Amino acid sequence: MMKCNVTICGVVSKAAICRTNKEGKPFVTFSVAVVIPAKNGINKTIEVSVLKDGTLTEVGNIVTGQRIEAVGVLIPRKHGENMYYNMNATAVNTDTTVKEDSIVGQLEFRGKIGKTIDEKKSKKGEPYQMFSAYSATKAENGFEYIWVRLVRFNKEREAWLVPGCRITAKGELELSLYNDRLTFSCKVDELAEYVPQPYNHNA
Repeated sequence: MMKCNVTICGVVSKAAICRTNKEGKPFVTFSVAVVIPAKNGINKTIEVSVLKDGTLTEVGNIVTGQRIEAVGVLIPRKHGENMYYNMNATAVNTDTTVKEDSIVGQLEFRGKIGKTIDEKKSKKGEPYQMFSAYSATKAENGFEYIWVRLVRFNKEREAWLVPGCRITAKGELELSLYNDRLTFSCKVDELAEYVPQPYNHNA
């Protein structure tokens, strides 16, 4: 499970249209192009599909080429080699003064740690850990995996924190590019062992 509580800023790449859900309630959908800067090499543009409850009158006039901000929950999905980004917005600002593209906010993550956990110390002698973990979602032919790089500062390593264990984590989200591939990183504020509860068919 990956859920990003974020604010995105970018340029509308597909103008807003209004539709209705199964209950007959209206919603507005549009796409936003967001440029992710590369530390080295060429920047990458991702397309975020945004959905906002309400009508075009309520949400505002959203047209192609317009710079906007949107606040809400962004869910990344992987299908084969492709990544998809769907956002359920709670607010849309069509009068932003922000000139640079960005995705900033918090990541909520549940997954499984990879093969290694690096233990280090800062210049001040404070301990921290660096490790990667993956979130798995069901796909047609098995599972799809999204990896996240996690860093946790100023914490001693717990006995349960070992390669292969399941965790939940929350913290600051960072998106970056490596070899033209988008990578997710998280500066962890909260970390806990995840123990799946046994299924109770009588519950």
